[in-house]
Amino acid sequence: MGIEPIESLIFAIQSNPGTYALLLGSGISRAANIPTGWEITEDLIQRLAALRKEKCEPDPETWYCEKFGKEPDYSKLLEELAKTKTERQQLLRSYFEPNSANNEGDKRPTKAHKAIASLVAKGFIKVIITTNFDRLLENALDELGVKPTVISTPDQINGALPLTQNKSCQILKIHGDYQDNRIKNTPSELEKYPVKFNKMLDQIFDEYGLIVCGWSAEWDTALCKALSRTKTKRFTTYWAIHGELKEQASKLIELRDAQKIEIKDADTFFQEIADGVDAIEKYSKPHPLSTELAVANMKRYLSEPKYDIQLGDLVDETVNKIVEAISSEDYNVRPENRENPTTRVRKYEALCSTLLSMAPIGAFNARKEHWLIWQKTLRRLYKNSDSGNAYLIDLQRYPGTLLLYSLGIGAIANEKYDFLNYLLMTKIHKSIYEDDVSAINLFPPFFYNWRGEIGNLLEGMPGHLMPINEWLYKTLRPYVNQLISDDNHYLFVFNKLEILISLIFTNHNYYQDNNYHGIPGMFLYKKQYINKVVSEINDSINTYKYDSQFIKSKIFAYRNAAAGEGTRPHDLFSFEKYTEKARMEWGLYD
Repeated sequence: MGIEPIESLIFAIQSNPGTYALLLGSGISRAANIPTGWEITEDLIQRLAALRKEKCEPDPETWYCEKFGKEPDYSKLLEELAKTKTERQQLLRSYFEPNSANNEGDKRPTKAHKAIASLVAKGFIKVIITTNFDRLLENALDELGVKPTVISTPDQINGALPLTQNKSCQILKIHGDYQDNRIKNTPSELEKYPVKFNKMLDQIFDEYGLIVCGWSAEWDTALCKALSRTKTKRFTTYWAIHGELKEQASKLIELRDAQKIEIKDADTFFQEIADGVDAIEKYSKPHPLSTELAVANMKRYLSEPKYDIQLGDLVDETVNKIVEAISSEDYNVRPENRENPTTRVRKYEALCSTLLSMAPIGAFNARKEHWLIWQKTLRRLYKNSDSGNAYLIDLQRYPGTLLLYSLGIGAIANEKYDFLNYLLMTKIHKSIYEDDVSAINLFPPFFYNWRGEIGNLLEGMPGHLMPINEWLYKTLRPYVNQLISDDNHYLFVFNKLEILISLIFTNHNYYQDNNYHGIPGMFLYKKQYINKVVSEINDSINTYKYDSQFIKSKIFAYRNAAAGEGTRPHDLFSFEKYTEKARMEWGLYD
């Protein structure tokens, strides 16, 4: 027995969060007894006929044509029956909203809607196209506290965020919303979409994988055209099938080389997807109890020197699992691997979660006897390949960077500046063709292109001044909560860490070529933290001179006695000049 298409789909969603869009039709809302637009039109005709004490069965459409000399049009019929917007909304409520007369479950979110909402809330689905007029999906999302961007008319596109920048979810109601009488219903209305809708559909069908469910493709001519004209297949199309396929659906499946999935119903289908994604997530990330146990053991081993060997073994065992995983096929960097950067980064974060829970506490309580343990760990986590997909090669530095930042935060929280400097001077092996290089020269990750490429490929980061730094700041917050519970204090410690990294880099490199090199960080637009840290350093040096912890830790170093007591190292002077210049260049004014 081979792998089933739905299993491939579940793996695709879990490993590529946000890269699959949903295309949903009326089949999704069937279990909630929500009528289609045409069914509403027919019911209104029947009500009108009953009002005139006439029979329109078995063909309400024919009766209407003979009676009024024109084809029934949902919008026009609604406007004629209910003259104001409020009256029209009230008339439609019975079709789309529950009341006391409804059976339990009628007009309410189904299991399918709730499963989809769960996938959205966890970041796996970010784009949904629907032909439905109802608001069951919005209601299901609201129950989970998710506020989607809903687009049901072309004018709403103007103010909407670009698809890639929307942190929540965008729902494109391609045929409209029941509270707007401009919904599309008749064959002529479904023949053509506004230009803005077509452009948005073209982008979605080109850039996203597609999961189709509850849509017959029988009447929606314009939507079929949009699917047909998109030739690229970046990601797979999966088409859920219930019953016999219509001719048009069969053609589209063949055209898009879609994977067909036989389903019992929409509820079962989406529930299976949501459960499957959850199962893989739980497997991919260490169980909370195992992490808690590792942290508890580490605290015990830190308490007395007699446990130093056990501490080293614990860290080694934790790192062994990481190193084994990142050496596997799941983390390959071959040129043909086009894995989404956000997906790869999140995989690294899940893999390192236990280590990241241990590291800040380990650094906060580190004795000199422990330094080598963490230095060895750092060396092991910096994996480098000579060839492959460029951004995946660069991302191989990410586990090492996560460890450096988490250790650095712990060290700063306890003012262990000498430990921080020691870590950043760690020699990292790059390749047999290159000399080993200090970790500070690989840090922060990819700093040589820090303003673009990789950082702006991460979800929600395009347009941010410091995308990598901001991502790390948010990612590491939960892991240091035991040490730093206050958010404002955490922000200060994080910025102080990045300031000291920049200063250590300068101290390490300035005297080699007599040229100042600064490493940018979030502190560039947090000037209050620059001033606070600089003042702290000045006070320490002026008070303690060569006994200042900043001098003794070798973050700074007086290169000759002529510098004189009470004067500042050139490193600090150059740093201040660098930040002033950088802030002006990037328009960061007070």
